[in-house]
Amino acid sequence: MKPTLLTLCAAALLAPAPAFTQTTAAPPAPARATSAAATATVTATASPLAAPTLARSATGLVTLTCATPGAVIRYTLDGSDPNQRSGPYLAPIALAHGGLVKARAFSPDRKQKSEPAEARFDVQPGVVPPPTTLVPLTQDRDWPTYDWAERHAAVTALVRERKPELVFIGDSITQMYGGEPHDRSQPGRDVWEKFYGKRKVANLGFGYDYVENTLWRIQHGELDGAAARAIVVLIGTNNLGKNKPEEIAAGVRALCDEIHRRQPNATIVLLGILPRGPKPDAMRTKLAEVNALYAKLDGRNNITFLDPGPKLLAPDGTLARDLAGDYLHPTGKGYTILAEALDPLLRKLLREEAP
Repeated sequence: MKPTLLTLCAAALLAPAPAFTQTTAAPPAPARATSAAATATVTATASPLAAPTLARSATGLVTLTCATPGAVIRYTLDGSDPNQRSGPYLAPIALAHGGLVKARAFSPDRKQKSEPAEARFDVQPGVVPPPTTLVPLTQDRDWPTYDWAERHAAVTALVRERKPELVFIGDSITQMYGGEPHDRSQPGRDVWEKFYGKRKVANLGFGYDYVENTLWRIQHGELDGAAARAIVVLIGTNNLGKNKPEEIAAGVRALCDEIHRRQPNATIVLLGILPRGPKPDAMRTKLAEVNALYAKLDGRNNITFLDPGPKLLAPDGTLARDLAGDYLHPTGKGYTILAEALDPLLRKLLREEAP
């Protein structure tokens, strides 16, 4: 049976597989998570929520269950303790390569949490552990700015209803460009309306996505139902701080392969990661290495590589604040430069006449 969104925890617990060890820790002291948008206290003391149970099938799929009806399980694969912003369990986790899974059950309002549970799974025979960019998983790092699972459900429904010819896929840079659902500030909204308002378009940008989070979304139906001719992909900047260039490129290659499988008639416009930081530095150097690897994907499975980043920079390599107020996310003026760089190619792919 296909898992439903924000899976309601089943009362029947799955029997543990033999190749892992599960433990349930004592409840930690109350934790507090704060943000500019909201402050919430999460309480584990005397929690009515049952700790999750973890089990892996013979095919390597990890299933999380909970005896408390209506609870939301949140999990991690990086060893960190699951909190309010950890990814929600929405579907079985592919983990044939093994690893540590930690999980907690939360109340829907995220104010109560269960005791933690964890399981360490062995690597199955013949499986080589991949980089994290190739391990699809959910996230909710930008909560409460927006709810990742709710946006996933909303854009999946929108794509099926609208059947867009043009799709944008990415992280917060894409999400803040414009388009429905309007679940956060969008400094590029006027630019979006000018360039795409009359087109059948969908915005599949999710703030704070890593490549592996975007891969999960595409594997779980966000593109299903589209009639895309052009799909613009801008992803990878959030991975720069934790992955090697080769790992980021491998994840993007897998992402583009998945997009091609689901929309084989579409041209994938793979954009280079946009410049970040006020001036050239080590991060920019790493970014350039990633973009060079992206460029090598040009021509593979309908991929066209385009790097609009240099258009945002001054001759000395500096990035002006009026183009990216935080030296990362474009302003309206920055989005205009991006749109103008994309427009000739998109008109060609969408078979539109030049203005």
